Amino acid sequence: MELIFLGTGTSQGVPMIAHPNEGLDLANPKNWRTRSSIHVVLDGLHIQVDAGPDFRWQCLQNEIPMVDWFVLTHGHADHVLGMDDLRRYCDLKDGAALPVYGTDEGLERVRQIYPYAIHEKPVSRGYVAFQLHKMPPVLTLPSGSEIRSTLLPHGSIEVLGLVFWEKSTGKKLVYYSDCKQVTEEAMALAQNADVVVLDGLRPLEHPTHMCVDEAVAVAKKLRAKRSFITHTTYQIDYDTWTPILAQDGVEIAYDGLRLSL
Repeated sequence: MELIFLGTGTSQGVPMIAHPNEGLDLANPKNWRTRSSIHVVLDGLHIQVDAGPDFRWQCLQNEIPMVDWFVLTHGHADHVLGMDDLRRYCDLKDGAALPVYGTDEGLERVRQIYPYAIHEKPVSRGYVAFQLHKMPPVLTLPSGSEIRSTLLPHGSIEVLGLVFWEKSTGKKLVYYSDCKQVTEEAMALAQNADVVVLDGLRPLEHPTHMCVDEAVAVAKKLRAKRSFITHTTYQIDYDTWTPILAQDGVEIAYDGLRLSL
């Protein structure tokens, strides 16, 4: 299994105008955060999770060769507005529509934004096409690997929490971004994970996201081999917070980070 963090930030991942009092070192490339998304390779199958406005640039920077399946955690702008740039991957699939999995809320947002793409195949080469599917509790891939899903609270909606299991290696990856809390069901699904990735927006509490302390508390309960926070704002300077979080065995994900599980 391979995990690539294409983006690890929010719309406030980097301030438009930095202020010295914010303590963010813009000379450190790990502080330059684009909208959160990950790319997971399970037994050779390429799965893209979310596609924000930075998606095309993220794919170029990380040399993403293929997207076989797409999972949308929810329909907010910073996760859905880059989906049109999946068109090149439809070309690479010989014009087949890309399978897209999501919640009812997320799929409805796709229909609203991309009505021209809801087809069995692109209207012509160079266009994108989506086959929309509601994400089941267990999605079994052709290789026998699995993606399990659970719903997590995020303000007025629920988002997909995802657990990837690779058949060939037995490795397990948990991705719980954009959530205010991790439910009991989600905690149970995440047990014995090799890597856990958690929403850790900022130091101060937030009404719809976990803050750093909340994410650390969840990570300590799960006790994965490695734990990361993602979807972080400019309020988290990488070099400042890395030694602080290391005391609790938590790391800060950054754009372009690659993990081989």
